[in-house]
Amino acid sequence: MIEITLDRLEQLPEDAYVFIDIRDENAREYGMMPGAIAISMDEMTEETISAIEAIPADKKLVFYCDFGRKTRDMDVTDILKGRECYSLKGGYTGYVCAQVSEDSSLEERRERAERSIQKKFHKQLFTPFAKACKTYRLIEEGDHIAVCISGGKDSMLMAKLFQEIQKHRQCNFELTFMVMDPGYNKDNRALIESNAKALGIPITIFESDIFDAVDTIDKNPCYLCARMRRGYLYNKAKELGCNKIALGHHYDDVIETILMGMLYGAQVQTMMPKLHSTNFEGMELIRPLYLVRESDICAWRDYNNLHFLQCACHFTDTCSTCHEDGTTSSKRLETKKLIAQLKEVNPYVESNIFKSVENVNVDTVIAYKKHGQRHHFLDEY
Repeated sequence: MIEITLDRLEQLPEDAYVFIDIRDENAREYGMMPGAIAISMDEMTEETISAIEAIPADKKLVFYCDFGRKTRDMDVTDILKGRECYSLKGGYTGYVCAQVSEDSSLEERRERAERSIQKKFHKQLFTPFAKACKTYRLIEEGDHIAVCISGGKDSMLMAKLFQEIQKHRQCNFELTFMVMDPGYNKDNRALIESNAKALGIPITIFESDIFDAVDTIDKNPCYLCARMRRGYLYNKAKELGCNKIALGHHYDDVIETILMGMLYGAQVQTMMPKLHSTNFEGMELIRPLYLVRESDICAWRDYNNLHFLQCACHFTDTCSTCHEDGTTSSKRLETKKLIAQLKEVNPYVESNIFKSVENVNVDTVIAYKKHGQRHHFLDEY
């Protein structure tokens, strides 16, 4: 398919073309181009064909994916005979990078983002962040915390919340905002650096060769990538004198993990707010967004007109997230939808899932594991 740039499209009347987003639903949750139509091109169903035919014949069709590779190589000659079709060069990534470079001054963006945390989103963001830190004792006197930034909305907000709570001076602790580059392409790395600069986050970047190491892995490359990334983060954090690393998992990640463990893993477990490293003595992992809702993170992002990438993986246009537990983004999305459906009937279902792992009655459990050792109820019956 012929490629077309954003600059070229801006020279055309807005009603001359229509954007068609072919990414998966999980990716679209992170944002779409204004006015775009979501159409899956993986399977040519009657619904897909009807959706395309509904677009006026005089409109140019501009397809886009994550990075522009999938649409560039897509063959639509048999399906869209007579239609003028293009592939957006750079895809959604290119669009996001262009938006960031055109935004208002860096100082204005930083002040707006911080002011919104202090005022408009204080109850939704800072209050649950501070509550998690206090409830689970995530921040303690003398800590040196490596705030791990992937470049997404969650880790960027976490960094800003850490800066905010440090201003309160309730205890003395140090922060190092750490970004690992596992082999990002130049646009993805530039976007992370640009957002960090705009938000006033002094990042420390270090490089690794993780993408190259897992490039030839056919089975579960995302699982291996996530495990390797965790190891590199621990190692670098310890090298920098840190005793904790902070990751940006939020409340919705927690309840989805609980439910996925039951549905796909046949086990009852949760994503802990903090845990000791088994391979790096003296290091802890903490999750200070543990009580923060994803919808509130998205609201903060959109209010400040911030643009983040969902995933900077360079392997495929469909890889959206890396999960160390081996689950795929499709399973997580499926679980997210299931929770939303259950919420229509029971508005308390999310908090009930969360509280279920706080109210485990061992007397009514057939078997359980503790420190890797299996216990059965008949052992003490």
